[in-house]
Order: sequence, then structure tokens, then C-alpha cells
Amino acid sequence: MPATDDATVVGALLDELAAAIAGPGVPPDRAIARDLVASVLDRPRFWPTANSAMPVPPGAAGAMRAAAAMLAAGAPFAYAVGQAAFRHLTLRVDRRVLIPRPETEVLVDLALGTTGGRGTIADVGTGSGAIALALAAEGAFDGIVATDVSEDALAVARANLEAIAGDRRGLVTFRCGDLLAPLAAGRYRALVSNPPYIAERERDDLPASVRDWEPAMALFSGADGMDATRRLILEAAGVLEPGGVLILELDSRRAAAARALAENHGGWTDVEVRADLTGRDRFLIARRTTT
Repeated sequence: MPATDDATVVGALLDELAAAIAGPGVPPDRAIARDLVASVLDRPRFWPTANSAMPVPPGAAGAMRAAAAMLAAGAPFAYAVGQAAFRHLTLRVDRRVLIPRPETEVLVDLALGTTGGRGTIADVGTGSGAIALALAAEGAFDGIVATDVSEDALAVARANLEAIAGDRRGLVTFRCGDLLAPLAAGRYRALVSNPPYIAERERDDLPASVRDWEPAMALFSGADGMDATRRLILEAAGVLEPGGVLILELDSRRAAAARALAENHGGWTDVEVRADLTGRDRFLIARRTTT
């Protein structure tokens, strides 16, 4: 029977969690257990190792054991501990939203760079709110409209408002609807989106921790993975101000197709594809024509 929180010290709990995460017949992974404890306690990564004799705060051991059970069942680490880092923010995440990836942080840099951090901007398919909240925290925008087709996702995003300073929270407005539908009456300096871009036929190629845990509507986009990207390229000029910019995250395998679609559209100029931090073509930038 597990020890009570009052009788548990960090080192003993690390051993227990490492064994629980690994499962029967598998060598314990103390590093994952260490990261779990640090995340739940909001401590630096190596704090648990350096403070193995410290008692575990009341109530925390139960949360750690529950997280270890999720990891043992195959859950992504972020879902197990209920949070993920994005730029300077720590965001709540669960199975209602996609886990924000480091490469998506580049979208924020591109949005800040192309707009000067000003004007009114839209984040389409906001999920956890990562992009919109980072822009609110780092830019000087007049307003940010964050949309998602999922009310469940928007509930997570609204809860994440507390991740940014109170005087910035009023900049962000959340709207529910499919892609551009919630933006129809507006004119925006920029539209930023990390849309779903995986083809249905590629489902089995994904790691089980992604395929079986993260929301399908945030991953898959039709037979060729381009449904959402195609609609955004074909329709986004209608909600941007003249000279406004469209910034999309792409699957690198479809970057050339996305660029060609934008170049042949007629409503876009200065179309380019940018690489992510690993050198893969991952971001489309296109500026609405001024006529």
C-alpha cells in the first residue's frame, strides 16, 4: 500500500514512480520520474534529485501517482502532468487540445516580425490558446481574436488566460466557429494559424502517443492533409486588410503545394516559405494584395 503523503520523501517517491512508469519487466526510468516530480511541484528539473530527503507536500504524491499511471498507459508527458511550456508561458493542456510544439513558437516570431506587433490579429484554430496568448504577452496589438471550432478547446484556452499578465488579458477575444467563419465581419492586420495538416492515410504512421491521445480534429485534414490549409489560402484574403499577412504552419511535405496554391491565387503577393529551426520548410507567409 503506497505511503501517505506525510510519510513520503522525494527520493522514495522517485523510485516508486520510476517503477510505475516503466511497468513490469522494464528497467525503471528515474529521469522521467524526476521530470514528473519537478513539473507537478513547479520546480527546476534537477530539484528532485538534489532534494531527495525533502518530504513531499501534502496532496502532491497523489497527483504524481496519477500522472505516472497515465504515462504507463502511453499518455504524452504534457497530458500526464497537465501542462506544457510555450515560449515564456506555462499552459494548461489536456486531451481537448493539441500539445503546443516548439516549432510553432516560430509562428509567433513571424507574426511579431511582419506586423511590428501592432494592429488587430487573428489566431485561427487556437487550441490551448498558445499562439494568441504569446502574441498578447509579447506584442503591442490592438486586439487578438482567437477562434476554434471546438468549444472544449476554447474552454482550455480561456483557462490559460491567467498565464499572461492581467493587463494583457483583455486583448484576447475567443470565438467559436469553423476556420474563418467567426472573422467574417472583421479586417485584420494578420491571420496566423497552425491548422491540421496530416493526411488521413498517414494516421498509422504517427506515434501512438499522438494518434491515440491528441484530438483528431486538430491533426487530420482530409485525404491529402491540405483541406484546412487550402481553405485558408483561398479565403483568408477576404478578412485581411490590404497588405495584411497570412502566416501558416505547414507539413514540410506539402510546403511546395501550399506555396504554389498561394502564388496562383491572385490575391496574394510576396509569397514565401520559411524553414523551422531544423531547416525544414514549415511556414507559409503571403501578403494580401493592396488592390
